[in-house]
Amino acid sequence: MRGRRVDGMDALTPYLLLAGGLVVVTAAFTGLALRIPRRGTAGGGLGGALAAYEEAFRATSHAAHHEIRAQADRKTPTGSPEPLRPRRKRS
Repeated sequence: MRGRRVDGMDALTPYLLLAGGLVVVTAAFTGLALRIPRRGTAGGGLGGALAAYEEAFRATSHAAHHEIRAQADRKTPTGSPEPLRPRRKRS
């Protein structure tokens, strides 16, 4: 192999394979990220992986997700023990 010249396509092939693999993996995760929250089938591990992905690459949507979860976890305010009295009209 000592005098062999490497032409342009041979040098470019590993980079093209790497870029193609990256595109496939990114497309798969994007498809999962779009499908799973709608269906509600995210398990603990997959939900954690998607949360880490959103935190790293989509910081604003990750912050909004935490705000929505906090709003959903809040308890509704309880009513007063006595019914409200009607206001008196001033004469």
